[in-house]
Amino acid sequence: MKIVLSLPYALTSLFVVVAERIPFDVTAVPWRVGARHRRAAARAIGSPALLVTHHPTPWRPGRTSLTPDERRLPRRSGQHLVISTTAAPHELPGSLQLARATARALAREYDGLLIDPLSGTAVPACGRAEGEPVDFDLGDDWLGWAIHPHDTIPCSAPEPDACDGLSVTSRGLRRFALPEITLDGAACTHHECATGLLSTVAYRLVADQLAFVTAHPDARQRTIDDHLRIEPSPPGDHDPTPFTVRLTPCETGSPEPGRPGVTTRLKVAPADGTDQTTCLKIGPPPGFPDGLTDRLPETSQATLASIDCHPSPVLAA
Repeated sequence: MKIVLSLPYALTSLFVVVAERIPFDVTAVPWRVGARHRRAAARAIGSPALLVTHHPTPWRPGRTSLTPDERRLPRRSGQHLVISTTAAPHELPGSLQLARATARALAREYDGLLIDPLSGTAVPACGRAEGEPVDFDLGDDWLGWAIHPHDTIPCSAPEPDACDGLSVTSRGLRRFALPEITLDGAACTHHECATGLLSTVAYRLVADQLAFVTAHPDARQRTIDDHLRIEPSPPGDHDPTPFTVRLTPCETGSPEPGRPGVTTRLKVAPADGTDQTTCLKIGPPPGFPDGLTDRLPETSQATLASIDCHPSPVLAA
């Protein structure tokens, strides 16, 4: 089966900087950005490619995974900045990196908190002396995860490993014109393994998407196969066997006039006919673009043994 993904004319992404004191001057913004992105910021500032807006009002966290310490600043502050970028899909990921580089610089300048509303997380603003890196790495805080028991399967198992009601969904793939991905049926105690598996799938989806929109900048849709093959990690690893996952549209947005509904979420499951396994080696397949796989989350690099004491079919691969 083929899955048709819509490619919009333009995508808008935004970041929020919350600070107690913001003596804001938009003309000075490019000079706050690190040297690697300063020239691009000077060219783009004030255009849809890079807008910085000062809001003299509090920012409400909403659906975010901020820690209690991170929530204190939004509660104390009565103002915030919104840094947005609107660009065509083939301008990814550079447009996103420029916007976040600007947001990092402003958060550092005003001793504020940088928040990515799409991933629902706070992004480190001061950890990099040079600010936003030039090389794109999906593992560099571009994704967040919604982890919760399945809505229809309350976790009431007598033993933690006997509970297979966990649901994990990505947050952030939409910024790449991709549906979010979800995995249902994992054991509640193995959320890190489930997240690692989805991270691997996300790396592959984003790499393929960026390659496609670069080669076809005018395309308004892209067709993908519902079976995604994950190639083995480098030779010598614990389990070099490739595996295949099945992608199934499980949530579709309202259709536009003359167009079908837009797939907004894909469920990740084992391919038909595969055997159940209790151990998956999670790692990036070879051949990814430079910079995309420099760093996987720690849970994605290690061998993940004993995923489930009674393997869930969703985790079989």
